[in-house]
Amino acid sequence: MNGPERINTDLLVVGSGIAGLSFSLKASRYADVVVVTKKQRIESNTNYAQGGVAAVFDPQDSHEMHVADTLVAGAGLCHRRSVEELVREGPERVRELMDWGVRFSREDGRVSLGREAGHSERRILHAADLTGQEIERALLAAVAAEPRITLLEDHFVWSLATVMDPTWNRVRCAGALVLDVHGGSWKAVQSRAVLLAAGGTGYLYRHTTNPDIATGDGIALGFEAGAAVANLEFVQFHPTAMYPAEARAQLVSEAVRGEGAVLRRQDGFEFMPGYHPAGSLAPRDVVARACDAEMKETGDEFVLLDLSPIDPGIIAKRFPNIAHECEERGIHLPRDPIPVVPAAHYQCGGLLTDWDGRTSLTGLYAAGEIACTGVHGANRLASNSLLEAVVFSHRASIRLAADLHALSPIRGIDWTLPELAASGMAAGEVERRIRDLMWDKVGIVRSDERLEAARQEIDALSGAAIARDGTGPDAMKSRQTEFMREVAALVIRSAQRRRESRGLHFTESHPRRDNEHFLRDTVLGR
Repeated sequence: MNGPERINTDLLVVGSGIAGLSFSLKASRYADVVVVTKKQRIESNTNYAQGGVAAVFDPQDSHEMHVADTLVAGAGLCHRRSVEELVREGPERVRELMDWGVRFSREDGRVSLGREAGHSERRILHAADLTGQEIERALLAAVAAEPRITLLEDHFVWSLATVMDPTWNRVRCAGALVLDVHGGSWKAVQSRAVLLAAGGTGYLYRHTTNPDIATGDGIALGFEAGAAVANLEFVQFHPTAMYPAEARAQLVSEAVRGEGAVLRRQDGFEFMPGYHPAGSLAPRDVVARACDAEMKETGDEFVLLDLSPIDPGIIAKRFPNIAHECEERGIHLPRDPIPVVPAAHYQCGGLLTDWDGRTSLTGLYAAGEIACTGVHGANRLASNSLLEAVVFSHRASIRLAADLHALSPIRGIDWTLPELAASGMAAGEVERRIRDLMWDKVGIVRSDERLEAARQEIDALSGAAIARDGTGPDAMKSRQTEFMREVAALVIRSAQRRRESRGLHFTESHPRRDNEHFLRDTVLGR
C-alpha cells in the first residue's frame, strides 16, 4: 500500500457548515486553511436550518431578556458567562453574515423578526423558511473568493494525528489522516492546529431531521484523540417533523407555532395548554414529550399541527418551502392540518470547550453543534444554534491568532495507514441496529432498564468487526459506522450517569430534577 500524499498547512478545518466556513474566512486573514468535508460542500446541518438566527435587533428587546430566555430553556445547566458572550456578541456576528452576503428577509426596510418557542420577544432573523440554505450559499461564495482557503470535497477524516510536543511537554493534535472517497487515495494533512466543526449526531436515531452525514464523526474523532466530551445525554427532538418521518424527516419550523399554529390530537383537541402555560409555544423538550405522551395515550401515529389561525398571506410569504412540501403531499394550507411527529434534531452536548473553542487536547479546537460551550445547558433555545456557531467560531479564530505562534509545525509524524480488508458484520446492518436501539431505548422518554439494555446491545455491537473493502465509499461507510457506534455508547453512558430528569433527558426511573447531585455537566474522558 502506497504512503499518503503529504499536505502541509497552518490550520485544518473539518466540516463545511456555518461554524467551519465562518471560522475559515476569519482565520485566512493570518493563516493558510484547508477545509475538509466528507460530502459536497453545501451538504451540512446548516443547510437544512429553517427557522433562523436569534439575536437582539428589536428596540423592545434586550440582551437581558435573551439571556433570561436562554437560561430558562437550559434548565439550570447553562454556563451564564457563555450565554452572556453569545447574546452580547450576537448582533455584531449577524451583521458580519450580512456583510458576507446573507440576505435575510426584510419588512419596511428592516430585517424581519420572527418569534419561536421559549422567546419572550421577536428576535429570529430569517430568510423566509430556508435560512440555513441562504447562509450556506453566502459563506461558500465568500470562501471561493479567498485564495488562502483550500476546500476538499468528498474527503473523509479517518483519524486525528497526535504527537508529544516537547515545547508544550504534552500530547498535541497536529493534523489528520484523510481519505479521498472517490479517488481512493490517502492524504496526510499536517497542520499546526485543527478545528472540528463536523456537526451533530441526529443520524444515530431512526427518525431525524438531519441529513445522513450527521453521524457524530467529529465527536468520535476528538474523543479517540483524547479530548473530553460533555452533556451528550441531552439530545433535542424537534416536536414537529412531517409524518411519515422516514429517512431525513421534513421539518416544520417552530416559527410556524410562533405565528399562531397550534397542536391538536387527531380528534381536534388542543392538548398543549394542559402541559405548559405557553401552550404550543412551550420549550421544545416539553412539546416533544407532550406529543409523545398524546400519541401513546391515543394510539395514534401522529398529532396535528393546525395552521388555520395564520393568515394565508403570512404562510405564503414566511413559509413558502413548507407550503410547497405540504402541497406535494396533498396538504393544502392553512385549511388542512399537518400530521407531525417528534424526530431527533440537535445534540446539545459535544466536545467540551472553553469560551474560545479550545478542547482539553492541545492544538484541537471545536465549534458549532459538535462543541459543548455551555450555552445550551440541558435544552437548546430555538435558533440559538446558528448564533452559537458564528459567535464561538469567531472567538476561536481570535484565540488561534494568538495561539498559532506557539504551535510550531511538527515534522516526522508516523502516518500509519489502516487495514482496509476485514471480514465482519455489514456496515448497513450495524447502522440499522444502532438507529433502532437509540430510538427505542435512548429516545424522548428513557428508563434505567431501557438504558441498561441499550448499553448491553451497544457493547455487543462494539465487540464485532465491521466489514470493509477497498478505499472508496465502502471504506468510509465502515469507519463512519464505527464512529456512530462509539458516539452511541457515549450518549448511553452519559444518560446512565444522570439519575434525574432535566431538560431533554427525561427518565421514568428518576422523574424529578435533583439539583443537589446533578446541577453539573456530565463529563467523560478516555
